[in-house]
Amino acid sequence: MSMDANAVVLERYNAKVFKNRKEHMLKIGPAEDQMIIANTRTVPGIMTNRGCCYAGCKGVVLGPIKDMVLITHGPVGCGFYSWGTRRNKAKVEGDDPNFIQYCFTTDMQEPDIVFGGTKKLKKAIDEVMELMHPKTIMIAATCPVGLIGDDIQAVAAEAENEYGIRCVAYSCEGYKGVSQSAGHHIANNGLMKRVIGTGDYEPATKYSVNILGEYNIGGDGWEQERILKKIGYEVVSVFTGDGSVERIASSHKANLNLVQCHRSINYIAEMMKTKYGVDWLKVNFIGLEGTIDSLRHMAAYFGDQALIERTEQVIAEELAEVQDQVAAYKARLDGKTAALFVGGSRSHHYQGLLKDFGVTTVLAGYEFGHRDDYEGREIIPNIKEDADSKNIEHITVEKDEKKYHAYLTQEQYDKLAAEIPLEQYKGMIHDMVEGSYVVDDLNMYEADKFMEILKPDMFFSGIKDKYALQKAGTLSRQLHSYDYSGPYAGFKGAVQFGHDLCMGYFTPAWHMVTPPWKNRATLQGTVGE
Repeated sequence: MSMDANAVVLERYNAKVFKNRKEHMLKIGPAEDQMIIANTRTVPGIMTNRGCCYAGCKGVVLGPIKDMVLITHGPVGCGFYSWGTRRNKAKVEGDDPNFIQYCFTTDMQEPDIVFGGTKKLKKAIDEVMELMHPKTIMIAATCPVGLIGDDIQAVAAEAENEYGIRCVAYSCEGYKGVSQSAGHHIANNGLMKRVIGTGDYEPATKYSVNILGEYNIGGDGWEQERILKKIGYEVVSVFTGDGSVERIASSHKANLNLVQCHRSINYIAEMMKTKYGVDWLKVNFIGLEGTIDSLRHMAAYFGDQALIERTEQVIAEELAEVQDQVAAYKARLDGKTAALFVGGSRSHHYQGLLKDFGVTTVLAGYEFGHRDDYEGREIIPNIKEDADSKNIEHITVEKDEKKYHAYLTQEQYDKLAAEIPLEQYKGMIHDMVEGSYVVDDLNMYEADKFMEILKPDMFFSGIKDKYALQKAGTLSRQLHSYDYSGPYAGFKGAVQFGHDLCMGYFTPAWHMVTPPWKNRATLQGTVGE
């Protein structure tokens, strides 16, 4: 760790790429303000781990909603992303619909590209209505749709008139923006314009909340809801893991929004504050310390002494149940090091959970983070908007006089904002130890080099790089699907995480396999000018 790993990684690049990638890397130092470039185009030719705009809209934000049919309008190659590629668990009661296990795509062929695909989209909607009878259909466009100019908005409007349903079309063609982050924004806009504020469900208690940016991977959302209900909160809606259109439509009636994944959902949080007066609080239910802090901040927001006491009682009960197991796993993992390169907020949140087990993070980065995810929201006014960002619609909302309700007075809000993270997020860099590294849009070459230099004991990543790292002899846990384990949220989730980490790290397989490149000469070459 004494050398500058960034410099070693960068030395193989030509001058142009060197200049670009250098701005996306930093070593955490004593300086209070460190800047990193993010949310810009990947250098052509570099194998990025990012997804596209369509993946962010369809796969991340809209895909987990269970009571609607989501049609991918495009070739089946894009539609493959519809088929259970993420673990957004959902369950229903009684005869309520659950369409999350189904895959719908228009499977556009060459004639559709040449002559237009709107007729095929209309036919797909007719078939869905005949087979499924949903109350809501949403349409996600892929690259060819935007290139040939299919008017999916008109098809959606026609379906609404014909069937009396809600039909929302999203122009989330994959080429928009620089990553899946653009798709998050587009999905947020559509939900705000067409869904939120239209429901008539009434919360049963004033301690009513929405969980924003929770996608119920491995059942995380269910574990959070269990804890919150045990304290006395009502979860009105979840955006969008195990979420439903009917509850999302009534989310404006909750008294507080809890923002888990800041990047994917902060737009909705801000717009709901402006239009409906619902404050938002940055939370983190990953890790014992993060969960405890979040629960205490929530109790402080509502300010009821009985709720505060109940919160402490539940924290004590939950800790008593898991502390022996956590201590046992920490005894085995203490002193280990980790690297994280994941989307959403996980590269930040999981550092706290790793710390609970004595594991230090030496490298972290985001696939599609913005500068404020790294440096904190206070730098947002200083971020210069580029052409790619301007491709994404920025909608503005106004105060709804009939539905506006603020739980706190302005005086109460101002006082609390100084004590808890109300509409605040300090970013990942703030919590990282001096000497550790931050890299935005990490590619496979850089991942290999950082592994060689920093030698972390474990690497947390996504499906695209997991197996390359694992074949090199380092435990790699997938934090996009939890390797089909979980939940990892809350108190019980921390225990499951510790169990899975020990199971993976201490497996004897690591001592039985030697990668061929460790004992065999590899080809060397140079790139001509």
